Amino acid sequence: MNDNAVIAIHGGAGTILRASLSASAEAEYHAALHAVLAAGQRVLADGGSALDAVSEAVRLLEDCPLFNAGIGAVYTAAGTHELDAAIMDGSTLEAGAICCVKRVRNPVLAARRVLECSEHVLFTGEGAESFAAAQGLEFVEPQYFDTEARHRQWLLARDQQRAMLDHDGATLAASPSATDNSDPMPHEPIDPNRKFGTVGAVALDRHGHVAAATSTGGVTNKQVGRVGDTPLIGAGCYADDATCAVSTTGSGEMFMRMVAAYDVAAQMAYRNVSLHEAAHDVVMNRLPKIDGRGGLIAVDALGNIALPFNTEGMYRGFARLGEAPTTAIYR
Repeated sequence: MNDNAVIAIHGGAGTILRASLSASAEAEYHAALHAVLAAGQRVLADGGSALDAVSEAVRLLEDCPLFNAGIGAVYTAAGTHELDAAIMDGSTLEAGAICCVKRVRNPVLAARRVLECSEHVLFTGEGAESFAAAQGLEFVEPQYFDTEARHRQWLLARDQQRAMLDHDGATLAASPSATDNSDPMPHEPIDPNRKFGTVGAVALDRHGHVAAATSTGGVTNKQVGRVGDTPLIGAGCYADDATCAVSTTGSGEMFMRMVAAYDVAAQMAYRNVSLHEAAHDVVMNRLPKIDGRGGLIAVDALGNIALPFNTEGMYRGFARLGEAPTTAIYR
């Protein structure tokens, strides 16, 4: 059995909120990340697969309203929610993904069923929901995903008639004058108007296998039907025991153009570089050339982890067997 088993997670990256932030608000994010890591750690400790660990971690992140996946997902331009998710098993290279679903409570579980029960890899919209229903997954009413804070954030974006692509060049200010009497989400350590809202997990299990999963609500005020990198294998999610498992968060279109998640694995395979060097090159060198902002988490078959990001902050953490989880937000 592998003693290097580890799980890592992310909850989005972006610009640090410059407004005053209470210690209790920041602690809330650390506590949420810690709880998810502890749950994934228990799966691995019990001999569960990396696929099981990332499924459970991302499911819990989808059920936490602090992050942009599942409940707490951002709004489209039509005032609706469209959710995407993907998962990949490094031991078999099997993958499953869904996009543009509106009533599946946990998109990552639907993606897992696609991996396990379908000859296909990616389902979209009504077809994805029909597949999920046939698999007996839990459905909710669309308003289940609503939160007051995300709604205020959407109203602000709609008033500006722009999609919040959440990079440092964003000009939208979350100032008291921008809304009636408050910031859109005043208790986030990372500015919600300059944040890439995605969640993800990667893991190495005690059997030496890796897996990755990613889930998102997309970008605020996005056009209906827009799909980013999250459900695209190789862009937002990738896993191969021979190299590594990767989950990304960032300006989705740029990560798609760079096939960012696969690029980390490809550099390890073809350049024969370490996980750290490959991940650093993709995030710090290659993506910025096309204004790609964000980060990724990755783990290799030796238990090495990499969590690079080119923004000011990224919600992140990792947990090795027998050790207390480590969480971080800023550099």
